[in-house]
Amino acid sequence: MSIEQRNNIEGAIFLTLFCLTIPAANWMIGHVGTVCGEGNPCLVPVAPGVMAPSGVLMIGAALVLRDLVQRRLGPAFGIGAILAGAAISATIVPASLVIASGVAFLLSESADFAIYTPLARRRLVLAVVASSVAGLVVDSIVFLWLAFGSLDFLLGQILGKTWMVLLAIPLVVYLRRRDERLGLSPA
Repeated sequence: MSIEQRNNIEGAIFLTLFCLTIPAANWMIGHVGTVCGEGNPCLVPVAPGVMAPSGVLMIGAALVLRDLVQRRLGPAFGIGAILAGAAISATIVPASLVIASGVAFLLSESADFAIYTPLARRRLVLAVVASSVAGLVVDSIVFLWLAFGSLDFLLGQILGKTWMVLLAIPLVVYLRRRDERLGLSPA
């Protein structure tokens, strides 16, 4: 298998997973949590005494997956993934959350792209962590403010997404080391 074929296959897998995180996040909000109230999002504990809507776990994963899409398929696909993600987000959330979800996704993934792109060739792990942290903070603030006019769940949103980014770091380290060993270069 050629380097280009391997990059394309892995990129397609990362892109598919990225696109799936959005409906998964929206499904989780209504179905997965330790506390689920009628008309309220299902909540999960993200730290002692700190709760967050369960969908934050998938959004944290989306930030890392978008970086991996760009690493394998290039910046154009990274931008395409952002636009596709915003469109998917805007079409599957409840009507009352369409603008908040779409705008938050577009802005957070754009912040992720802006930070990841210049860092990725030299410091992949730093690029993924720094861009994901910026993206998750932007996503949390924008979504909560636009959707609810409140930042009540801000700490929980940030912590929940951060956990997912941290859980993904071993995969990113593995991919970087494997790429170096095999002579693969990022797109």
